[in-house]
Amino acid sequence: MVKTLQQNRDWLLRNGIEPLTPNSHRDVFGEATNALQGTPATPDMQQVMFDSLLEVDEPRRMICSTPTFLGTVRRVISPQGLYAIAGEKMAALANLFPDAEVEFFMALKNPATLIPFIAAQDNSPPYHELMSGIDPEALRWAPTMRRILSALPGHRIVVWCNEDTPLIWPEVVRRIATMPSDVPLKAGLQILGDIMRPEGIQMIREALAREERLTVASRRRIFTEALEKYALPDQLEVEIALPGWTQELVDRITANYDRDVAEIAALPGIEFISP
Repeated sequence: MVKTLQQNRDWLLRNGIEPLTPNSHRDVFGEATNALQGTPATPDMQQVMFDSLLEVDEPRRMICSTPTFLGTVRRVISPQGLYAIAGEKMAALANLFPDAEVEFFMALKNPATLIPFIAAQDNSPPYHELMSGIDPEALRWAPTMRRILSALPGHRIVVWCNEDTPLIWPEVVRRIATMPSDVPLKAGLQILGDIMRPEGIQMIREALAREERLTVASRRRIFTEALEKYALPDQLEVEIALPGWTQELVDRITANYDRDVAEIAALPGIEFISP
């Protein structure tokens, strides 16, 4: 997301939108949240942060992205559930700019692949310590999203599934960046290029050029056809080698995830992007 937004930086800046890199806001946000301890920042403090972060004078939108907004690796899994402190963390971020309209955009990831991903991180503890006896099937997204909604009343929350990202990437980027559909999106195929052979990207470009009237549905069809033909298997298939994990466990976790996604998409206050 950061790379794609930076590729479109010229248009964004011309339209009063400034995308920030994680390095540019990490220290500023960290110091401010530690000082405020969840309380709202004063107007003077907000202005100091804007002055240190922004190039554009009086922008209408600032975009920040970093994985630790929901909590560090060691806070993802706990007896209280998945990302148990996410609502608290996000509310503290919203209170950095209480005079602004703060929105949150986040992708969900199947716990059957999220847990192995977390366990594989360099700063993650050994698996038995990471789980501390927690049943993997108990790590569900629906309770997490309900806690987040409770912590952020009145805030816009946009959600999608990470597994769907290759098919909906342009819509996700445009919604985050408030880019109209008639504005050319640079690096719109960035995420597909990471999971597909170069021939697939060429196939997509040629198919898009042939479309007389490109719609969201026709573009997703083109993306799907290219993925079916040219996707890199090692980018789409995840090998899971965790103690006690079986295919049956993965299937049950995935079934729970599907049920949670359906519940989350229907929650009042959630704006859900689906293929």
